[in-house]
Amino acid sequence: MGFELTAEQRQAENLIAHWFFHSDRQTFVLTGYAGTGKTALLKHVVCERLELVPDKSAAFVTPTGKAATVLIKKGIPACTVHRLIYQSIVEEKEMTLNGRTVKVEKLTFRRREAIDKGIKLIVLDEASMVSDEVLFDILNFGVKVLLCGDDMQLPPVEGFNTYLKEPDMRLTQIVRQERDNPIINLSAMAREGRHIPYGNYGNKAFVLSGRNFFGERRKRLLTRAEQIICGLNRTRAKINDEMRAIYGFKGLPNDGEKLICTLNNWEQFIDGEMKFNLVNGIIGTAVQPFYDEASFMGFTQFKPDFLNEKCPEALPFDAGIFMTGQYRYKHGDYFEKFDEEGNASGAFTLNRFEYGYCISCHKAQGSEFESVIVFDESYAFKEDAHRWLYTAVTRAKDRLIIVR
Repeated sequence: MGFELTAEQRQAENLIAHWFFHSDRQTFVLTGYAGTGKTALLKHVVCERLELVPDKSAAFVTPTGKAATVLIKKGIPACTVHRLIYQSIVEEKEMTLNGRTVKVEKLTFRRREAIDKGIKLIVLDEASMVSDEVLFDILNFGVKVLLCGDDMQLPPVEGFNTYLKEPDMRLTQIVRQERDNPIINLSAMAREGRHIPYGNYGNKAFVLSGRNFFGERRKRLLTRAEQIICGLNRTRAKINDEMRAIYGFKGLPNDGEKLICTLNNWEQFIDGEMKFNLVNGIIGTAVQPFYDEASFMGFTQFKPDFLNEKCPEALPFDAGIFMTGQYRYKHGDYFEKFDEEGNASGAFTLNRFEYGYCISCHKAQGSEFESVIVFDESYAFKEDAHRWLYTAVTRAKDRLIIVR
């Protein structure tokens, strides 16, 4: 079995098995707090109790590529929801740009008529991030769907998720290996809306006063963190500027700078096997960027942080945000592309990036990082303040600093 089930997990296992083998209901909703062993339980139930094979008779999917790699690192083959349920179609059309007629290959997506007949179950992890609209597309395949997520996290940025509001089973008991984890303990306090005092929690988590977070100490801690998270845009901009200054970067994004994609581009793949698309929230590194400043345009072979490869081609992006503080082009605008001989060879659309040293909590959702600094601005989220802080805290896997 690989691990010992708690009584609560055993109950969830039995309920899922009964639903899968004996119920006509298409969905089962499993929710659980951070530290309750949701992922380990999913793997055990699907592989051992239901005797399904991931990637063959069971499809594990997540809303983002980063979330999929979290499962992959835990030994569970996974892909994005988009890759499973939508089919990419290349359509060629002619258009006029700058007085020239050029051919454009436009990638469009259509919901598949059916998925692999061998798939008996779709397991959707991080389901709290998925809107009802996308869930409806998944359910249209007629395959049973096991939804798993943390209903105490922030809701989707776009649309609504109503499925997790009434789960079939909610895990609340922290598993043995997490009971002494100070990050899990702090996440429970955040979730319950309890005040978290300043202090050192097991040398893994620290709550610091912002008034004492300055100078060389601040610089040292900021540069050691894998990810910085905040709530307000003005804070995000200020800290990104601060980090660039610390690293000695000036002007437009340099080679090696941390960037985050801020707009979906489902037409753009970021890996050689065409598994992952360039979508909102993907964090990575600028690789040998170059610029046409007169047209507010940049190009970079972006390297996503969850892949071991950089994008196969240089991605065009709107550099206006880095030059004037605002985007200069609408997403979807076409620009003429030329081959090495200077002949018109097609067109491209612009992507959007911003600096990614410090990101919003919404952008961080679905990802986990070894070490995180959270600038606690939960007060700005009013009735969702405890959800915001809980979501931010649970992005940290090994080390956490909360600054307020």
